[in-house]
Amino acid sequence: MAQQGTPGPGLGRVIGTAPSAVGGVVLLLPGGCETSIRRPSPLAAGAVRALGRRLARDGHAAGLATHVVRYRCRGWNGAQAQLAEDTVWAVDEVVRLYGDVPVCLAGVDMGGRAALRAGGHPAVDSVLAIAPWLPEEDVAAPPEPVKQLAGRRVLIVHGTNDERTDPELSFRFAERAKKANRDVCRFEVHSDGHRLHQHQAEVQALASDFVRGTLFGTDFARPLEDALAAPPPLGLRMPLASGFGRSLRR
Repeated sequence: MAQQGTPGPGLGRVIGTAPSAVGGVVLLLPGGCETSIRRPSPLAAGAVRALGRRLARDGHAAGLATHVVRYRCRGWNGAQAQLAEDTVWAVDEVVRLYGDVPVCLAGVDMGGRAALRAGGHPAVDSVLAIAPWLPEEDVAAPPEPVKQLAGRRVLIVHGTNDERTDPELSFRFAERAKKANRDVCRFEVHSDGHRLHQHQAEVQALASDFVRGTLFGTDFARPLEDALAAPPPLGLRMPLASGFGRSLRR
């Protein structure tokens, strides 16, 4: 556990203009690190805000509320899985604040792992993991769980040139998750790195399309629809085309 006196987890303010009636919620989960009891990095929280602004803008008319989760500390910390615990707390807080509304967990880096791990919460409808940090496979340790994702729609996005989080590990995770849940897909962003700067607009457009489709029932863009329907490995190695989203503006 975190040191005594460490503040508890929290929800940041709604990004953008708060909708008059909330019909769905996105919880943005910043990155972290493998082991640390230090306070969360404000830079990590800032890194997810650009995505949050895009989601808030695109989903405002439908009643989307977008929050950044504040962790107790920045470390996963082994079996404690503190970032996942804080994510579960945040979903409970959403239920307390907004009632029975669908929730999407959208995590980056170690926040992607937290989103995938906490995705079994009953209020969660969908999970988005961008460049997720996932542990190396170890015969002496149980694999990262996937059964909690049954019944959720799951999108993983990873740059093929990511040198911080291994894209092959997210592919293997997606393979196992697909066996437990057919509504899993994964997009590869060719030649892009961990922060996906080269294709930021396309990644944000894909994320927005996924969030609005899973929370509000809007039609998915054809590539996303195809990826969810395709058998592995095709639907788990779907290339994210340059310019995705330019024709999707509503």
